[in-house]
Amino acid sequence: MVEFAMHNAWLIPLLPAISFAVIALLLWPWPKASSTFSILMILTSFVLAVAVVYGVYTQPELIEKSMVYTTRWFSMPGLRIDVGIMLDPTSAMMLWVVTLVASLVQIYSLGYMEGDPGFSSFYAYLSLFAASMLGLVLSSNLLQMFVFWELVGLCSYLLIGFWFYKDSAREAAKKAFITTRVGDFGLLIGLLSLQLIFGTLNIPELAEKAVNFQNYVSAGTLTLVLVVLFLGPIGKSGQFPLHVWLPDAMEGPTPVSALIHAATMVVAGVYLVGRILFLFKAVPTAMHVVAIIGGFTAFFAATIALTQTEMKRILAYSTISQLGYMMLALGAASLTASMFHLMTHAYFKALMFLGAGSVLHALHGKAHIHEMGGLYKKMPWTTWTFVIGALAIAGIPPLAGFWSKDEILLVVKEAAHEAPGIYTPLFWLALVTAFLTAFYMFRQVFTAFFGPEKPENHPHEAPWNMRIPLLILAFFSIVGGWVGLPWLEKGFGYWVRMGEFHHAEPDYVLMGSSVLVALAGIYLAYLMYLKKAIDPDKVAEKFGVLYKLSYNKYYIDEIYLWFNQMVVDGMGKILYWFDLYIVDGIVNGIGAITRGSGAVLRYTTTGNLQTYAFVIFMVIVVITLYFAFGDASFASLFLGGGK
Repeated sequence: MVEFAMHNAWLIPLLPAISFAVIALLLWPWPKASSTFSILMILTSFVLAVAVVYGVYTQPELIEKSMVYTTRWFSMPGLRIDVGIMLDPTSAMMLWVVTLVASLVQIYSLGYMEGDPGFSSFYAYLSLFAASMLGLVLSSNLLQMFVFWELVGLCSYLLIGFWFYKDSAREAAKKAFITTRVGDFGLLIGLLSLQLIFGTLNIPELAEKAVNFQNYVSAGTLTLVLVVLFLGPIGKSGQFPLHVWLPDAMEGPTPVSALIHAATMVVAGVYLVGRILFLFKAVPTAMHVVAIIGGFTAFFAATIALTQTEMKRILAYSTISQLGYMMLALGAASLTASMFHLMTHAYFKALMFLGAGSVLHALHGKAHIHEMGGLYKKMPWTTWTFVIGALAIAGIPPLAGFWSKDEILLVVKEAAHEAPGIYTPLFWLALVTAFLTAFYMFRQVFTAFFGPEKPENHPHEAPWNMRIPLLILAFFSIVGGWVGLPWLEKGFGYWVRMGEFHHAEPDYVLMGSSVLVALAGIYLAYLMYLKKAIDPDKVAEKFGVLYKLSYNKYYIDEIYLWFNQMVVDGMGKILYWFDLYIVDGIVNGIGAITRGSGAVLRYTTTGNLQTYAFVIFMVIVVITLYFAFGDASFASLFLGGGK
């Protein structure tokens, strides 16, 4: 089984792709058959992914040299493009995460989407989404990865706008698609530039050539190319300033939010940067850009989450913040820390989004946390699994988020020894973000689940097909980080890494500090929202300007709207005037000259034989006079100068 899966890993994305085709072409009229077939296909992919994980993690040689098998896709003089599968510990870990979360989301959707008129279409889109992400993960070539990258974007558009009869859903889908297109334009330019510079987009070949990149290009040019290419991950992974689409993505069904925020679209950007981290490491300036964008995004999004009131919107800004952590780790040259946090984050973020879906399902769409309260009495399973997720993301040991978050803090702290001017402020920013994360997550927990019960609400616990995924994800949110315990000789960092293995000793001071910071955030949330010892309204009033900025998301959306209306539309009006009066004026002017000339010349073409005979006669007379009197005499005769 393991050997079969290793040599036929292409089946992992193919099976959900087949599911999409079969549902779209055959099973669409039968919702139950569609969901059953889709779940069977993704579960089969999950089994194959588990076999691949076992096969890869029993072959240490794959750490340094990936298992790659390819086939020729396109060839012409001077250009050859191969497509194929690349298996190593990083791609194997991603296969595990994507297939696990996608499987649980599909099972959960049986209860959440029950009775929806688009039930079959929903499962078809979920299957295509999983197939696209799995294809991206396994790609051995950046062009092949770009194809799946765009398919992931298409699926996000289809699923965010799935309830297309809602204006908000339609607008959110367009916003996501257009915003990520801005970043993808930079990605495409970057990929074309890499092809021109190195003559290949094959990842293993790029890794070999990156060692001596000076033979192909200057450091400054490569830095520029990588920064432009990084625009793609900025858009896809919701980094500042292209983060604005991600909070609005919650307009789709909640299972979609879980899939997008935990295991598919948003982590694609992190994964891409991780795949070509060897290029960023070759030019430190580009890596510093990644670190600065990531660190700032982590803090920036956390400050917005402090004041949001919709449950899914809080989780969305939390995702942006945690993605910033992952980018910060990559900017500190650590593939291990970034991928470790990507994996643990998938567990607890999928858990909390599905928990939020359970709440929305029970309260018939109520989304504001202040309209909730006392949910722990009627929804104990949802409550305690959600609390586990909140503890994990806050970084409380021994839950998964503690180990991965501390790994990031450690690598940034170590990077600060080499470049203190860049990484030292980023380290403190990341530590403050940990405090903010614990605060806003438990602000949500204490308000929605343990606050005063609202008599108008009549919540009920989710059905078992929604509860089982919550329990499984809660389990992994607790133990999922244990594979990266700092005391393990061959833990997560031994397998998922780039370069020599460095077994860092546990930093107990840092561990203790991060736990104290998280507990301080939780305790402050407890004082404000459960014990009511501190009045949140008075705090908001005291920090009036800052509170307003945070609540209104720093007016980034309004700035973009102003820019679109004033600059883009203004330029459009100028270009419209130029086209109407200059371009069209020239064309119409030429046409008018032609028409005027024709109006004059048409008198020479009357169709009257007598007129033609008269003209011919007069021409003959003129010619005769010319030859009879000579040039000078003829000229003087008609000009009045003759004697």
